[in-house]
Amino acid sequence: MFKRLFSLEWKSFFRSASLGKSMGLKILMGFLGLYFIAAFLLFGIGLYPLIKEYFPGEEPLYLVNRWFLVWLVLELVYRFLLQNLPIMDIKPLMLLPIKKRKMVNFVLLKSLYSFFNFLPLLIIIPFGIFNIYKQTFSTGAIIAWMIAMIGLTLSVNYANFIIKKNFTDNIKALIPVVVSIAVIVILDYFKIFESSVWFGKGLNAILEFPLLALIPILIGVIFYKWNQKDLESKFYLDTTLKDEVKDANTNEFLWTRRFGDIAPYLQLDLKMIWRNKRPKTTVYISILFLAYGLIFYGNDAYQGMPVVFVFAGIFITGIFMINFGQFIPAWDAGYYPLIMAQNIPLKKYLTAKAGLITFSVVVLAILSTPYLYYGWKIFLINLICAVYNIGVNIPILLYAGSFNRKKIDLDKSPFMNYQGTGATQYIVGLPLLLMPLLIFWIINKFISFESALTVLFVLGIVGLILRNRAIGFIAQRYNRQKYAMIEGFKQSGE
Repeated sequence: MFKRLFSLEWKSFFRSASLGKSMGLKILMGFLGLYFIAAFLLFGIGLYPLIKEYFPGEEPLYLVNRWFLVWLVLELVYRFLLQNLPIMDIKPLMLLPIKKRKMVNFVLLKSLYSFFNFLPLLIIIPFGIFNIYKQTFSTGAIIAWMIAMIGLTLSVNYANFIIKKNFTDNIKALIPVVVSIAVIVILDYFKIFESSVWFGKGLNAILEFPLLALIPILIGVIFYKWNQKDLESKFYLDTTLKDEVKDANTNEFLWTRRFGDIAPYLQLDLKMIWRNKRPKTTVYISILFLAYGLIFYGNDAYQGMPVVFVFAGIFITGIFMINFGQFIPAWDAGYYPLIMAQNIPLKKYLTAKAGLITFSVVVLAILSTPYLYYGWKIFLINLICAVYNIGVNIPILLYAGSFNRKKIDLDKSPFMNYQGTGATQYIVGLPLLLMPLLIFWIINKFISFESALTVLFVLGIVGLILRNRAIGFIAQRYNRQKYAMIEGFKQSGE
C-alpha cells in the first residue's frame, strides 16, 4: 500500500502544471542543500578537535550533552519556521477501501525523510565516531548515546508536527508555549534553575546505563502516536468546516470611484485584503517592519556602510510591495478564469495592481519619516528608495507575476503559509533587492554618495515616465500565458 501511495504522489508531481517551476526551485534548493550538508558535516568532523582546543579542561561529550537542550530548542524553532509538513490529498482516496491508519502512517513516515532529520546526523555520527576512536567511553555506550540523540531529533520532528497542526491556525494559543520556553531560558540564564545542566546530566547517565537510550526513542514513539490519533480524528472531508458565524463585511470602498476605469479592480483588491486573513496579514507585517530600520540606523557598526541603509530603505518602503506583489495574480486565482472570460483589458487590471502597490509605498514612506531623527541623510535615502520602488521594482513584480502558476487559498492561515510559493518568488527577490544595492555600491565606491542616490532617483523617475508602456508590454505577456496560468490555478498550488 505504501508503494501505491508513493506512486500516486510521484505521478501527481510529474503531471503538475507547475512542474517546470517546481523543478527549477528544487534545483536551486538542491545547491543550497549541498551547502548545508557540507557545513554540518565539517562541523561534525571538527567538533571534537575544536572542543579539545578551546575547552582543554572539558570532556567533549559532557560539554555537548550540557548544551544539547539549547540545540533542541533552536532546532524546534527553525523547523517551525522553515520545515513544511508532509501533505496528502485524501479526497480521491476516501471512496477506496484503504484504512485511514495506513494513509496517516504514510504521511507520518514520509516526514522521516525530511532534510531536517538528515542534517543532525551529519553532526551526531562523526562526533560519535571520534569518541569511539579516542576510546574515552566504551563503544556500546557511544552507540547508545548516538541512538538517544537520533531519538531526540525524531521527537523534535513529531513535536513540530503537533505544534504546527494545532497552533498555526491560532497563533494566540501558541503564546503560553513561547512564554513557558522564555521563562525556562531566563531561569537557566540567571542560574536559578539550570535546566540545560540537568538535561546534560540525564544524557551523561546514558553513557553509564546504555539502556536509558530507549527513553528518547519512547518519547519519539509517544509523539508519533499522538500525531497518529490527531490526524485520524481529522480524517474527514468536513473537518475544516466551521460553525462560527460572523457578521458580513459590507464595506464597498465607494471612494475608489474617483479613480475612473480602474476603480472596479481597486475595489476588488481592497475587499480581498480587508476580508481575508492572508492578504490582511501583509498589511500588519508591513506596519511591523517599519521598525526594521532601528536595527541599522542607530548602530555604529553600519555608519560607514551606506549600502546597508539603502537596503533598509528599499525594504521598509517596499515590504507590502514585496509581500503582496510577488503573488500577483495568484491572489485572484479563485476567480481568475472568470476575469479572463470577461471583456476586461489586462492593461487596466495590471494598472490597478500597480496603483494599489504604489499607494502602499507612498504610505510607508510617509510613516517612515520619524527616522528623520537619525539625520537628513537617512530621510533622503528612504525617500529615494521609495521612488525607485515605485518606478522600477513595481514593473518587475508585475512582470514576474506572469510566471505564477500556483493557487492561493485566502481562507488558510497566513502564518508561515508557503502555499503559492514557487521558484518565481525566490528568483524575483534578486532584482528587487540586489540590483539597487549593486548600482548604489558601484557608483558610491567609484564616484560619490550623492551620485549614487541621484542615479537611483533618476531610474525611479524614468520608470514612472515609462510605466504606461511597460504595463502594456507586461499585459501582452499575461495574454500569452493566460491559458497556462488558468490551468495552474485550477490545481491545489501546494
